[in-house]
Amino acid sequence: MPNQIGKRYVCGSCDTQLLVTKPGTGALECHGEAMTIEKPKPLPASD
Repeated sequence: MPNQIGKRYVCGSCDTQLLVTKPGTGALECHGEAMTIEKPKPLPASD
């Protein structure tokens, strides 16, 4: 799967984050494991 431009990838072991600024076809790895796309954090509820 190609790296998605503008997406933030995170390591499940050490929480290192990478922001993809140029598309590519290689897999992003940290500690020998594939990095995953960070899920957006929910917005806080407004009163």
